[in-house]
Amino acid sequence: MARVVVTGGSGKLGRAVVRDLAAHGWDVVNVDTAPPPADAPGSWTRVDLTDLGQVTEALTGIDDRYAGVDAVVHLAAIPAPGLRPSGATFANNVVATHHVFDAARRAGIRRVVWASSETLLGLPFDVPPPYVPVDEEYPVRPESTYSMGKAVEEEMARHFARWQPGATIVGLRFSNVMDVEDYARFPSFEDDPASRRWNLWGYIDARDGAQAVRRALTADVTGFEAFVIANADTVMTTPNERLLAEHFPDVLVRGDVTGTGTLLSIEKARRLLGYEPEHSWRDHVS
Repeated sequence: MARVVVTGGSGKLGRAVVRDLAAHGWDVVNVDTAPPPADAPGSWTRVDLTDLGQVTEALTGIDDRYAGVDAVVHLAAIPAPGLRPSGATFANNVVATHHVFDAARRAGIRRVVWASSETLLGLPFDVPPPYVPVDEEYPVRPESTYSMGKAVEEEMARHFARWQPGATIVGLRFSNVMDVEDYARFPSFEDDPASRRWNLWGYIDARDGAQAVRRALTADVTGFEAFVIANADTVMTTPNERLLAEHFPDVLVRGDVTGTGTLLSIEKARRLLGYEPEHSWRDHVS
């Protein structure tokens, strides 16, 4: 059984990732400052990711708990702008990610998957995107300190992968993570479509986010790669053509935007990871 350390495994996406990986045969070690739910599979260790020594021990083995780690999933972070002062967000997130990359390299771990962010696409799109559907082809456009930190993390990943030929470091640019209980409020978005224009009306079901993580752990890719991870549809029932005409009338349409399909392109993830969303908010709201 391969062992994977999941940082932030007690968080919203982390809980889904821990469950999914355990269900698919991984020995999961959750590394988090917060304890997991009582019924969570795997084990839990409290680790301060801003302390390189603690991270290095977590990725090599802690006392008699375990020894040796095959892969790392790094999800722990202050998850959005504005939750903490900008400097604190940058200092926590970038330093923690550096420590995970560095400790993984020292431990000889050759597969790291971590949570990058859809914010690198230019969210909240006060400056419209260059085209839709948006994808990974244009340069990152951070518009907050949180997002700038993610840009720094992707640049770090590029160089850590270069320093360790044959290693794989995958950044998953997750959209807005949702659990099933969140879907009850989705119909209210129709009353104010502008409230969700900030990410082109996108979302990611936590279970599909977990699927993307699992596929990134085994996909036939090397070096650094970044992927947009969203669900196959938008949060709206209003067709994309109408939303774009009202909110982004001058943006170039460069692909299929018919119906309510996602405007956050997941074609690269489909092609290279084999990712295919299995859930939709529409399955839970009548």
